[in-house]
Amino acid sequence: MLEPTEPTESSTGSELNTPSDTLPPRRRRRAASRPAGPPAAATETQPAEVVEPAIPPADAEKLDQEQADLEAETAEAEEAAEVEGPEGLPLVEDALRTNDTRLLTAAVGPYAARHLDAHQWRHAVLKCLFTGVPVDAVADLDHRAEGDTELARMLTDYAAERTAAGRTVPADLHRVLTLTDPPATPSAPAADHG
Repeated sequence: MLEPTEPTESSTGSELNTPSDTLPPRRRRRAASRPAGPPAAATETQPAEVVEPAIPPADAEKLDQEQADLEAETAEAEEAAEVEGPEGLPLVEDALRTNDTRLLTAAVGPYAARHLDAHQWRHAVLKCLFTGVPVDAVADLDHRAEGDTELARMLTDYAAERTAAGRTVPADLHRVLTLTDPPATPSAPAADHG
């Protein structure tokens, strides 16, 4: 709802004629509630106002520790690839929950191809596409993707979402989608019933 315009006294040469007099009533009230002019400078008896930054500066030690932790996690994921039994699976699963491309690359190696179930493996492939990890890093991709209709459905849905959002579809997606096509089965010769 529009507010009625308040009458103003228009007197030329008057001290009451300020730029705020030309503002609409709501803006005039807002302007009147704020202090006029620039902030007051510091005096000898009163220090200038100190404002803390909205984002504190980065702590170098904390950043170094985070980098060291990340490198340790990457090394653990790479070591899991050399483990034969299922004891390395929790490390691979943890690596697949991150968005760090080094961890993902290490996690989709030969160990993942041998030990991840179909559901986890499909999500690992999708995660690679989502984060930009080349699918060449996915061990045994050609064999595991062959004829995987569920993976084909997931990839088609992902491509449709990206297209609908106006984003590009990764080229690797089309490569994997091609791998999911079931091999063409030769048709049986028609029986001649004479």
